[in-house]
Amino acid sequence: MSPALRRGRQGSPEGDSVPSEVYAVTLRIEGLVHGVYFRAGMLEEATRQGVAGWVRNSPDGSVEAFLEGGRAAVESVVSWAHRGPPRARVDSVNVKKADAASLKGFRIVG
Repeated sequence: MSPALRRGRQGSPEGDSVPSEVYAVTLRIEGLVHGVYFRAGMLEEATRQGVAGWVRNSPDGSVEAFLEGGRAAVESVVSWAHRGPPRARVDSVNVKKADAASLKGFRIVG
């Protein structure tokens, strides 16, 4: 058996063509999260984890995000959001399960 078939996707013996389940959430992060490199930091973390989606500043001072990808990778970005970058002060993170949107890549949208 070839290494690709043994390894497969997410440990599946069927090979790399088997899609993994996509997990999606929306986030609303409150606290000192504007002007502290929060969106750029989330872009870096999501890219590092292979998570697709977007992040934006909200007029009320919070940050909103949509994340989708493998569950462990998404949860890693959510965990990062509870800390944020060094200059941030995160008071709360509201996480809601969402429908996947089949996005490619991660970007800052506002």
